[in-house]
Amino acid sequence: MLNKFFALLVTALGGMLFGFGLALSTMVSPEVVLSFLQLQDFGLMLVMGGAVAVTLVAYQLAPRLLKRPLFGGTFATREAQLDLKTLVGAAIFGLGWGICGVCPGPAIASLGVGNLDMLWALTGILVGAYAQGLLADILDKARNAAD
Repeated sequence: MLNKFFALLVTALGGMLFGFGLALSTMVSPEVVLSFLQLQDFGLMLVMGGAVAVTLVAYQLAPRLLKRPLFGGTFATREAQLDLKTLVGAAIFGLGWGICGVCPGPAIASLGVGNLDMLWALTGILVGAYAQGLLADILDKARNAAD
C-alpha cells in the first residue's frame, strides 16, 4: 500500500515538474509554438533537444544502475513498428499541431497557468482520439470480416 502511494506521489511530482517546465519554456503558448513551427523562433528546439538528451541518458543509465525499475516490473525493450497506422496518426497529429499550435501535454499544463481557452483544444483532442478509436474498430472489424 505504501509503495503504491509513493509511486503515485512520485508520478504527481513528476507531472508537476513537467508542467512547470512546459510553462517556463513557454511551450504552453500556441503563439510561441506556431512561431517555432514557422521557423521564426528556435527557442523551443533547445527545450526539446534538452528533453531528448535527458531522456536518452536516463534510458541508457537506468537499466545499468538499477536491477529493476523503482516501482516494480522489469526493464525491457520494445520493437518499434513503423506501419500505416503510425504514419497516418503522426500526420494527423502533425497537422493538428501545425494548425493550432497545441499539443496535449502543453494544453493540459496551460490550464495550470489559467489559459482556459485550451479547454476548446483539449475537447477537440479528445473528440479526435475518440473518433480515431471508433474508426480503428470499424476498420478492424471490416478487415476481419474480409478474412
